[in-house]
Amino acid sequence: MNEAEYLVTLNVPLSLEDAVVDCLLLLEAERGFSSFAVNAHHHEAKGLSLVEQVAGRQKALRFQIYVSEAGLQDLLAQLREEFTGGNIQYWVLPIVEQGVI
Repeated sequence: MNEAEYLVTLNVPLSLEDAVVDCLLLLEAERGFSSFAVNAHHHEAKGLSLVEQVAGRQKALRFQIYVSEAGLQDLLAQLREEFTGGNIQYWVLPIVEQGVI
C-alpha cells in the first residue's frame, strides 16, 4: 500500500515571506513548492491595519506544498517551532490523484 500524500496550503503574512521560503526549502527539496500573492479575508480583525479593516482584506502569500504522510508531520512540527504566533493559517488536504499531463 502506498503512503498517503497531502497538499498543505499556508496563508502567510508578507512579513514572514523570506523566513517561510527558507523553512520550506530546507524541508522539501525533492518536489519543491508554489507561492503566490492572495487577498486573505477573515472575520477577525486581529493584526490588520486600519486600511485592511476598511477594505475587508489583507494581502498575504499562499504557499502550497505536496508532502508524504511522514513529511507532513515534520513540516507541521517545524512550522510550529519557528512560527508560533506568526498568524499563519493552514489547511491539509489528502491527495486523491496527482500526475503530469
